[in-house]
Amino acid sequence: MIVRALAVVAGLAGGVATSQLPEYSQQYRQRLGGAIDELARIMSEFDADAARHGMTREQGIDRLSGNGDTFVTERGARLREDSARLARLQRQLELFQTAGPFRRIAVMASDIDQATAQRAWANFEPGVPVTIEGAALAGAGFLAGYGAFSFILWPVSRRRRLQTVGVRR
Repeated sequence: MIVRALAVVAGLAGGVATSQLPEYSQQYRQRLGGAIDELARIMSEFDADAARHGMTREQGIDRLSGNGDTFVTERGARLREDSARLARLQRQLELFQTAGPFRRIAVMASDIDQATAQRAWANFEPGVPVTIEGAALAGAGFLAGYGAFSFILWPVSRRRRLQTVGVRR
């Protein structure tokens, strides 16, 4: 009886936890959009500066990277990283926009941006799962939690049942 009650509690905990995946995914997407906007602004300003001097973005970054001044060289390396990150985040946002409800979680997990994920987690606010996606994941989480807990304690409950049957004989 106690094992079954604990399994239900584990199932409920699993259901609550997994039901929050769609909400976290949504908050991650919002942060992703903000990161893209800011990186796009930075790169646009750099592109304009490079163009005023007759260079492309890559030429400007190469010029910074090849400079003898360590500060300038490091700035060039950071701009190269920002440019690559912007392209990666834009690709992920495009995948989010074409993905269906369950696929969005897979898109997030497949190429998660650690900085964005950490900021989203730091400010995460749980939501009530009122979507089909949230309800389905809550159910799956319940079954996983209940099943895992029951499986782990199965030998204990089996031994008790056998002892109880043996006592009744």
